[in-house]
Amino acid sequence: MPPVDHFADHFAAAERVLNEAVADRAFPGAAYGVLADGATATGAVGRFIYEDESRIVLPHTVFDVASVTKVVATTAMAMLLFERKLLSLDERISNILPEFAAAEPPDSPKRDVTVRMLLAHSSGLPGWAPLYQTCEDRESLLRACYAMPLAHRPMAAAEYSDIGFILLGEALARLAGEPLNAFCARELFSRLNMAQTQFLPAREMRDEIPPTELDLAFRRRVVQGEVQDENCWVMGGVAGHAGLFSTVPDLLRFAQCMLGTAQSLLLPTTVELFTMREANPPQTSRALGWDTPSPEGSSSGRLFSPHSAGHLGYAGTSLWIDFERRVAVVLLTNRCWPSRENNAIRTVRPQFHDAVMSALRS
Repeated sequence: MPPVDHFADHFAAAERVLNEAVADRAFPGAAYGVLADGATATGAVGRFIYEDESRIVLPHTVFDVASVTKVVATTAMAMLLFERKLLSLDERISNILPEFAAAEPPDSPKRDVTVRMLLAHSSGLPGWAPLYQTCEDRESLLRACYAMPLAHRPMAAAEYSDIGFILLGEALARLAGEPLNAFCARELFSRLNMAQTQFLPAREMRDEIPPTELDLAFRRRVVQGEVQDENCWVMGGVAGHAGLFSTVPDLLRFAQCMLGTAQSLLLPTTVELFTMREANPPQTSRALGWDTPSPEGSSSGRLFSPHSAGHLGYAGTSLWIDFERRVAVVLLTNRCWPSRENNAIRTVRPQFHDAVMSALRS
C-alpha cells in the first residue's frame, strides 16, 4: 500500500477543513487517510490537546476508535464466522446465549431476536444504558444486558444499540470458543498487517495516544490510552461495541480488504451481503453492522455513492467505503477533549468528506 506523493497533493482543501476545525476547537487534532485506485494518501493536523507544547498528531498516531470497533472487529468477526459456517444470520440469539431469554415466557419477543437483528440494530433492544453505574465487572454487566427488556418489538424500528452489540460480541466469542480480542488479533489484524490495531494498549503506550476526555463524572481523571466508553471499561476494555485502538494506515488496510484490492480475507459476496442496506424495518439506513449514506444529513457528505458503507465512533472517528468508486476515507480525531459536550464534528465530517470526494473528481 505505497503512498503516492502527487496523489496526496489533491487533498489540500480537505486538510484546510480540518485545520479550520482545529482553530474552531472542534477537536485538538486529527489524522486522515484516503484510498483510491490503489493509491493512498495520509495526513494529520493539530496536537493531542490544545496547548502549544502538546504532542503533534501524526498520520500513524493511535486513536481510540470507539464504535468503529463495531465494524472493524465485531462485524468483521461475524463475517468470517459466517463464511466458515459457524454463524447463521437467522439463528436466535437465545440459542447462543441462553441467558438472554432464560427468565422469559415461551411467547416472549426476546426469543425472536436473531443475529441479523443485532447486526442491523433492529432487535428492539434499547440504544444505551449507564450500566457502568451499577455493574462492577464484565460478568455483572453482561447479566444486566441479558436481563434488559426490549424497548419495542423486534423489527418494529431500527434503533442503534450498544446493548445489542455487547450481546453480539459475547455471542461471537462463544461460537468461536475464544474472546473477541484474541480472535480478531489472530484472524484479522495479524493477517492484514494491522500492527497497531488492538484492544487494551499497553500502559507504556498511553502517552503516545491522544486523550479522549477529562472525565469529571466517573473515573475523575484524564482518560488516555484506555477506552473512553464507560460500559466497555467496566467490561475490562474488550466488548463488541467499543474498545479498539487503531491508526489511519491500519484502517486503510482493512478498507483494502473490504474492497478486495489487496489481501482479502473475505469473499466479495460476503462483503456485499453485509454492506447492503436492509429492506426492513422501513426507512432504516442500516446494513449488517455497517451504516449506509442517508439521503439527507449523512456524515459521509453528499458525494459518496448509494453503494457505500461506513461507521462512526463517538470519540470523533469514522470509516467510510464507497464500493462503486472504490474509495475509502478514514478520519480519526479526539473531538471529546476536554469535554464530550462539543459536537462541532457533526458539521466537520460531511464538509471533510465532500472536500475529499471533490478532489478525487478533479
